[in-house]
Amino acid sequence: SSYTAITDATAFETADRCLLALNGVYDAAQSGPYAGGTERRGYPFGSANIEQGDCRGEDVINIAAFYQITYQATYNGTSANCVALWDNTYGMINKINISIDGFKGAGTSGILTAAVATQYEAECRFLRAMGHHELVIHWCRPYLDGNGDKPGVPYRDFAVNGTGPVDQLRSIPRGTVAQDYQKILADLDFAEANLPALQTGTGVSTYRATKAAAIALKMRVKMHMGDWNGVIAEGNKLVPAAGPFVSPIGGWTLTPTPDGAFSASFGVNISKENVFSIKNDPLDAPSVNGSLPGQFGSATLLGRGLVAVSPIIWNNTNWKCDDKRRTLLYVSGGNANASQSYFTTKYHDYVTRGDYAPQIRYAEILLTLAEAEARNASGVSQRAIDLLNAVRNRALADPATQQYTAASFADKVALVKAILWERRIEFLFEGKRWGDISRLANDANYTTGGIPAKAVNGAAGLAIYACGTAYTPGQAAIPYADFRFLWPIPTDEVTQNPIIVQNPGY
Repeated sequence: SSYTAITDATAFETADRCLLALNGVYDAAQSGPYAGGTERRGYPFGSANIEQGDCRGEDVINIAAFYQITYQATYNGTSANCVALWDNTYGMINKINISIDGFKGAGTSGILTAAVATQYEAECRFLRAMGHHELVIHWCRPYLDGNGDKPGVPYRDFAVNGTGPVDQLRSIPRGTVAQDYQKILADLDFAEANLPALQTGTGVSTYRATKAAAIALKMRVKMHMGDWNGVIAEGNKLVPAAGPFVSPIGGWTLTPTPDGAFSASFGVNISKENVFSIKNDPLDAPSVNGSLPGQFGSATLLGRGLVAVSPIIWNNTNWKCDDKRRTLLYVSGGNANASQSYFTTKYHDYVTRGDYAPQIRYAEILLTLAEAEARNASGVSQRAIDLLNAVRNRALADPATQQYTAASFADKVALVKAILWERRIEFLFEGKRWGDISRLANDANYTTGGIPAKAVNGAAGLAIYACGTAYTPGQAAIPYADFRFLWPIPTDEVTQNPIIVQNPGY
């Protein structure tokens, strides 16, 4: 029969169909529909979480109107980007829950071996944890605000495929952020225990979940909780005591050059640094209105020139003016306003839009562990410095004279600040800025105070860029206490599901 005629009752009747169902879960992570239509804009993880995560921050400039609502924090309960990220993340989660039930049944009946059924469930639970965490950082106050006692998001871990489950869904309130984190970590513990160190096939270990990916995501989650001992315990599974740093699980490591995780032809980046990415390809890619090379790429290079580098980060000398990343991963070129800006070249398949969407790189593992070591130490941690240098040195013009030493830092606070700056530089245009703004909002030494001041929407022209030249943002900051720090829950959700309480102010 036609694949489109397969129901949830028949989708798990053969091993081949079970694998198709698993592929369908990854597809749901990559390319959900936009605004109720058929256009695919990379929601939630095929591109959209990266675009929204950076446009909520201050290190990019929204050039035209495309991301203006996100950039200026003027969203409401019907804003298309907010609705699409919420709906598609929960849509992915429901496909996950249906598939988990199917895989368990297939394992019990012998259609799948018990080991394969459990591995498929583990892949699903990895994505379920990743999806819920993405929801928490956009719609909830951070864990450090009240130790997780603020409203969370509904943690949905059962399949909705009929009227009975719908009634059950309508009985689940938001709960708390702490309850969400507890369930996220439970899913990731299961994933770590039951995922392989490597998947079979070229590149498959990058675009399907592995043991290291689950551990790395646990590191990120515990970092958001301020559980530095927990971060270190997880990180030590993936990072040896001394360099060169190569993970004993899966062999993940840094590429020699800072562009190595992005340099593959057509963006098929499956290096040993690319621990987990969402696979795009020319036959299944986000549309011209959602792809990473399209939105972030220079119009001169056949991108759309919509999101440029901000001089807030470009001009700051915490990013050394001769850092190799400035030339290897960025270029000046045309923007959407017929002017010039600096754009990233991390995504460069401008025609067929097949660039993989990087979610976890080994560089993140090293910098997350560095931050935990730095925070946990009584003084300036040499291990934290070594981990930081591993990422930073490959981009320095002269590592022998420019690398950090213990003498570079007056105290541990200065070291943590350097690590946080390195995260901003290394992960620019990878969607991680909002997560850091959120988790640090209640961290006295490192807070931005809320949504940082930004360049005004549409700021352009190469004259605003000059490394080492002061830049004054024109768009005012928004304090942490302001309701706009959180996104509104979609109006349709709170209308159809009244147990879900809207965020204040909307």
